[in-house]
Amino acid sequence: MNHTYAVVAVAGVVLATVLIGALGLRISRTTSDFYVASRTVGPRLNAAAISGEYLSAASFLGIAGLVLVQGPSMLWYPVGYTAGYLVLLLLVAAPLRRSGAYTLSDFAEARLESPLVRRVASLFVVGIGWLYLLPQLQGAGLTLEIVTGAPDWLGGVVVALVVTGIVAAGGMRSITFVQAFQYGLKLTALLVPALFLLAAWLGDGTPTARFDAPAVLRDHTAVKIADTVRVRVDAPVTLTVTGRVDGTPYTRDTVTLDRGSHHVERGTELAFPAGSRVPERAPAGLDSLGWSQPLAGSREGHQLYATYGLILATFLGAMGLPHVAVRFYTSPNGRAARRTTLVVLGLVGAFYLLPPLYGALGRIYAPELALTGASDAAVLVLPQRMFGGVLGDLLGALLAGGACAAFLSTASGLTMSVAGVLTQDVLPARGVRHFRLATLLATAVPLGAGLVTSDVPVADAVGLAFAVSASSFCPLLVLGIWWRRLTPPGAVAGLLLGGGSALAAVMATRAGLPPEGWPHTLMAWPAVWSVPLGFLSMILVSLATPHRVPAGTSRTLARLHLPEELGGRPEPHLRDQRTRGAGR
Repeated sequence: MNHTYAVVAVAGVVLATVLIGALGLRISRTTSDFYVASRTVGPRLNAAAISGEYLSAASFLGIAGLVLVQGPSMLWYPVGYTAGYLVLLLLVAAPLRRSGAYTLSDFAEARLESPLVRRVASLFVVGIGWLYLLPQLQGAGLTLEIVTGAPDWLGGVVVALVVTGIVAAGGMRSITFVQAFQYGLKLTALLVPALFLLAAWLGDGTPTARFDAPAVLRDHTAVKIADTVRVRVDAPVTLTVTGRVDGTPYTRDTVTLDRGSHHVERGTELAFPAGSRVPERAPAGLDSLGWSQPLAGSREGHQLYATYGLILATFLGAMGLPHVAVRFYTSPNGRAARRTTLVVLGLVGAFYLLPPLYGALGRIYAPELALTGASDAAVLVLPQRMFGGVLGDLLGALLAGGACAAFLSTASGLTMSVAGVLTQDVLPARGVRHFRLATLLATAVPLGAGLVTSDVPVADAVGLAFAVSASSFCPLLVLGIWWRRLTPPGAVAGLLLGGGSALAAVMATRAGLPPEGWPHTLMAWPAVWSVPLGFLSMILVSLATPHRVPAGTSRTLARLHLPEELGGRPEPHLRDQRTRGAGR
């Protein structure tokens, strides 16, 4: 890949982001402007901004990588990511806007009149935000490394610096315009190369290649194993090995791997002849990617359960994502929030038609990425594999720019939401000045974690945040909006048991603690049991503490469900102070 084109594309996206963010700074005058854009963002602009921040690295790179590795079973990811907005539209969008809150913590305290519930909710907002930010920064490092040859840590640092500057300078006004622009850029960046790739595939003589067929190498291919892995071979394969396989050292020796599992140590180079079937990565304690494959053939009999876990996490997790929830507070009223969600469904649905196409083509033209652990790079390398030359470089540069936009837009929204909670619930004082300090902390923690942890497939890493969100904030929002008997003790119990157990499960799985079989599957996809646990805990504890129902419940619910002109407007949570005055 010609690094010059890619560097120009990435630099252009960063420059455009900074310039558009500066426009928001020029028109951001009050604290309300800074935090919620004075609640004046119309449905179309807000929908574009929501789509821009929601379509993250997991959408732009990760879904294609999962489809490349595991085939059509991974199509549940884009289906779930899209359908989650349908649930949000029907149950949450308008009442959440009418609450008058700025963060999910604000909503929790206003609904339940409990500072304790607010503090617990704040912990989960920050935790989910950091879980979501980590793969954005790691994905940025992967992208910059591929397209420019820079060290893998540099991309995350660049994104963190740009996002911190934009959010700290202009707040919600700035990132609204930035994210709307970046949605259009991401859609264009995927669509234009996809048309060229489809045309090349149809003219390549293999238009009937099966989407779910085993990945086969088209040419003689050398693969260098970045991390120690265990691979599974379905039929004997002869290849050239330089390194250690099954404990035996080789130096450009011809080796035949028999059917079964084989241990390949880090740094080993495997050279496959043309026509070889790509071995599958089998989960192992030393394999940083093995934990993320519960739908793979190695766990036959568990796929249905894992699919249900994926569906529940993605369908119900969207409503509790902090960077999604905060955008609804910028709508003028509840009706505008509903219209915004409806437009988002169309924009997100259109986008998700494209990543699976890249994954399917990756199984044909770059199948070795499934073995190396760099499957997320499929979107970026396909133009060079299929075209080469100037056309491949230009299309690759366009995709690199789109990937950069994905990291910047999602990271901006997450930083905004996490910094808002840190300002209100952690720092000793509030105001725009302290918010700007909080943005540094909001990006510094995931950036530091990303520098010391091994890479995780971005779609799987984002799935962790969805599972925790579905198990904690989904019960809180649904019951808080639609059930008047919810009590503060019930809410705390549900957050801690539902969200806490989901978080513990995914972290334990990431650390490789659960044994193979059902224990691993139950822990890797906890939503099947953690979401019901969250709901049941809230309901049962609330029923056991009926005397703790907040006194203002009827008034609060009326405000959530009645149109603004009937339900009355809540008291604002933010003082309308000048950002260039005392608020600084």
